[in-house]
Amino acid sequence: MPEDFKREEIKIEGTELVKKVKELIQAGNVRRIIIKQDDRTLLEIPLTIGVAGVAALTLFAPALVAIGAIAGIVTKCTLIVERIDKKT
Repeated sequence: MPEDFKREEIKIEGTELVKKVKELIQAGNVRRIIIKQDDRTLLEIPLTIGVAGVAALTLFAPALVAIGAIAGIVTKCTLIVERIDKKT
C-alpha cells in the first residue's frame, strides 16, 4: 500500500500549542510537526510512524517540554502538520 503525505497549516495561539501537539501525537497518523513563527522555523519534530496514544506521549516527552518553552514565549504561531495519506 503506497503512502503519500498531506501538509496542513494550523494557526494557533501559544497557549494552545502543547494541547494541540499532544492531540496530533495521539492521533498516530502524523509524520512530522513543524512549529513556525512568521518565516522562522522554531522546532521540527519527526514522529515515529506507528506509535500512538500514551506510548507516543511518553516517547516524545522531551519534545513536549521544548514545545512548552516555546509556548511560553510566542503569542501566535503556525503548526505545519504532515499527515500520512494511505492510498489503497
